[in-house]
Amino acid sequence: ITTLDFRKADFGLFKDLLARVQWDEALEGRGTQETWLIFKDHLLQAQERCIPTKRKSGRNTRRPAWMNKELPDQLSHKKKAYRGWKQGQVAWEEYREIVRVTREQVRKAKALIELNLARDIKGNKKGFYRYVSDKKRSRENVGPLWKETGDLATQDMEKAEVLNDFFASIFTGKSSRGMAQVTE
Repeated sequence: ITTLDFRKADFGLFKDLLARVQWDEALEGRGTQETWLIFKDHLLQAQERCIPTKRKSGRNTRRPAWMNKELPDQLSHKKKAYRGWKQGQVAWEEYREIVRVTREQVRKAKALIELNLARDIKGNKKGFYRYVSDKKRSRENVGPLWKETGDLATQDMEKAEVLNDFFASIFTGKSSRGMAQVTE
């Protein structure tokens, strides 16, 4: 994947190139669509000359703090073992052993990074608080739900009550005529 590398861009030249264009003459008497195409053409030409591109590999994406150099290999090994088990090429016990080892390594890596962050908190407050904020951030919100009365529950407390009623009806054996439904 190639992306624009704005850090190495020459914005002075970019500004000069666009300033040299006689916009009044270039756009005079043209329709909206044609004007847009001319403007876009000049802009893209200037961009091509002034902003270099860089190749971006999928490996440069932000990884979790606990992900060390060995874990991606172990995780891909686990994936291959799963595919092999699904196709009948790997025994279930062998696959479960790989899963157990991988889980153990992930847990150790997480414990190690947390230990290091806690130990070095005085010298690395930013890293510590970034880790804490990532941990406490809520990942998913529950969408609006229909109550048994047919009303829409949008507030968090209302949604909690609807879900509580629904799960209580399942575990108590009472059949509820209306079930909690997610709106789309």
